Amino acid sequence: MTPADGQLGLAGMPRRLVTTSPSKLGAWVDCPRKYRFAYVDRPTPPKGAPWAHSSLGASIHNALAAWWSLPMERRDPDEAGRLLQSGWLEDGYRDDEQSAQWLARAREMVTAYVAALDPTDEPRGVERSVGYRTEAISVTGRVDRIDERPSEDGGRELVIVDYKTGRSALTVDDARGSLQLALYALAAAGVLRLRCRRVELHHLPTARVLAWEHTPQSLDRQLRRAEAIALEARDATDAAADGQPVDEAFPARTGPLCQFCDWRVRCPEGQAASRALQPWDGLAREDVVLDEALDG
Repeated sequence: MTPADGQLGLAGMPRRLVTTSPSKLGAWVDCPRKYRFAYVDRPTPPKGAPWAHSSLGASIHNALAAWWSLPMERRDPDEAGRLLQSGWLEDGYRDDEQSAQWLARAREMVTAYVAALDPTDEPRGVERSVGYRTEAISVTGRVDRIDERPSEDGGRELVIVDYKTGRSALTVDDARGSLQLALYALAAAGVLRLRCRRVELHHLPTARVLAWEHTPQSLDRQLRRAEAIALEARDATDAAADGQPVDEAFPARTGPLCQFCDWRVRCPEGQAASRALQPWDGLAREDVVLDEALDG
């Protein structure tokens, strides 16, 4: 028998580290069936039509990343608007008119956000890849921005900044409970050798910053949570490789997010639990956070 992926295949020997990312962990929590389509099936099944809200979020993230790569003297709001326009992604919009309307809205958000930044306050990382290992998992991801700021004790510390462009009103609980941000904090501290406890969601539509200050204990709880999720996903993958019916190993977890699932067209349970949406419908939704995970 060929050993399942993630095992050494020798009796009594430990399993290899589970390699994962915040987006993979989030996919498993959302729906094991979604996880299977995205990370297990090979070749990866075709997705449905691209979403306009995903194009919006990616366009804004790309423009903000490019803004920080400019020479310091060019980092002004107008330049941010030009970067957004030159890199605007049009996939998923109903037509050119709708795309142009949202480009104008996005430009207002980006220029207002950049106007409040200090262009001389160089981040420690922009779209920075970081990683963290335990005895069970190896997790990697890409952080929107890592700031270095003065700490209360007179030293320096790192802060994780994550941009949000969805219309949903966020709260501090979204920052506190974010597994993704907690893992970024642990990874950034390890890679850059500075304490990192503070995580921030920067919500561009409302110009609000939702921040949470972790403790070593809360970061450890999130890390154990990540390990448990990753091992669950690994066990399901092993079970399918050992002959368990794949739909049993990766059951559908239906709910409101089924409407926005890239693989809804391949999932009978998801179709039964939700109505079909047009690719631009997510732009008007107030009740669901629509940003795509961009951690790579």
